[in-house]
Amino acid sequence: MPTGSQDPSLHADPAVGEYHIIVAEDGAAADLCLSQASLLSQSRIKHAMTCGAVWLTRAKSTQRLRRASRRLRVGDVLHLYYNEKLLGSTPPAPRLVADAGEFSVWDKPGQMLSQGSKWGDHWSIGRYAETNLQPQRNGFVVHRLDRAASGLILVAHGKRAAAALSALFRNRQITKCYRVAVSGVIGEIGQVVDIHTPIDGRDARSKFEVLQSDPVQHRSLLNVWIETGRKHQIRRHLSALGHPVIGDRFYGEATSGDLQLRAFRLEFLCPFTDAVRQFEIAAQI
Repeated sequence: MPTGSQDPSLHADPAVGEYHIIVAEDGAAADLCLSQASLLSQSRIKHAMTCGAVWLTRAKSTQRLRRASRRLRVGDVLHLYYNEKLLGSTPPAPRLVADAGEFSVWDKPGQMLSQGSKWGDHWSIGRYAETNLQPQRNGFVVHRLDRAASGLILVAHGKRAAAALSALFRNRQITKCYRVAVSGVIGEIGQVVDIHTPIDGRDARSKFEVLQSDPVQHRSLLNVWIETGRKHQIRRHLSALGHPVIGDRFYGEATSGDLQLRAFRLEFLCPFTDAVRQFEIAAQI
């Protein structure tokens, strides 16, 4: 039988909780161990596994566990992160822009995650690509797009492809362009502004061009390019200028609208074909 620490909050509210179970018997099935420890049905456990909310620690390695019938060893540790509301929700569907074999390009909708968390990955673009592309392939997200933002994101299919594409981002060899609507009138039409302000102590560079300025609606429309990829870089740079992105709940005014930030163009020299690849989608926000 499994033993280990259990979060008592799961007993108070079985819809949300964490379990960390030390396996004390060779050959035990993962779904049965978790069901016995959590008092959740095996069907719920299997669904949580499919959604990426179950992890297995063996020796020094911890990985998601999706196979319910996986046989366990003494000393293995199972981790269950159960959130009934999250696991029961349906993620918004992205649109496939291109399947290049080694990688795919997607139009990610706002509210879809770039990567999963310990609570699951069924809301992530990487997992969606793994389960929906034909033929099926592993999915590796090589760069991030804020959850609230929409637009182009690359998913690598294989470790070799992930390493090659990650190197392009690391070496700043990918051009990324965003369409952004901000509060206030900022500059003149056609004006280009460079921002070189560190974020969290790290170098961060952004450049924007003013496309429209509307004093009546008190907003401006910009094209933004980033040379670096710091967390919330565009949002933080523009907020620091006094022109937060419209719909930005973290660095701007609280609103009920969507974040007005869309990644609409990617361009790079393909490491697999040595050809320049450009992907562009509608930029309307």
